[in-house]
Amino acid sequence: MRILSLLLLSVSLILGACQSTQNIDPVQVHQFMDEWHANAANAELDPFFNKIDSDGFYLGTQHDEIWTKAEFYAFSKPFFDRGRAWSFKPYDRNVHLSGSGDIAWFDEKLETWMGVCRGSGILELVNDELKIKHYNLSVTIANDLVQDFIEVIKRDPINEFLSKDE
Repeated sequence: MRILSLLLLSVSLILGACQSTQNIDPVQVHQFMDEWHANAANAELDPFFNKIDSDGFYLGTQHDEIWTKAEFYAFSKPFFDRGRAWSFKPYDRNVHLSGSGDIAWFDEKLETWMGVCRGSGILELVNDELKIKHYNLSVTIANDLVQDFIEVIKRDPINEFLSKDE
């Protein structure tokens, strides 16, 4: 019986050592995302895309910008090749963690050439390394400007349904 107990304890310790015990720290999320935005501003293509998981997605501001990592790479590479991709300055980021500690989700405001935008995303700890699984970039607009905004977007064929109610 004693040998069986020692064997079970040994197997338990070995299996425990094989599993990741690292949890995501909110400070780590802030540093990771700040670096990611800096990678874009400094046209650091490989560090930027290495932070996106192989099955990650990037949703841009246009309705059809739902990109896999490979599609986003193909779209973005010319911007990086010219020496500067885009410069988004994050602020006011909120970070939330899963109970298991291996998933984080966040939202952030961004100073951009389009005005203030909002980014939100999901990060996962993959092999003890943070990876972006999903990132969504959206343009923000004040509620009291929405009616003017609607008049502008009616010119986009995707929104032709907005004119049907008139």
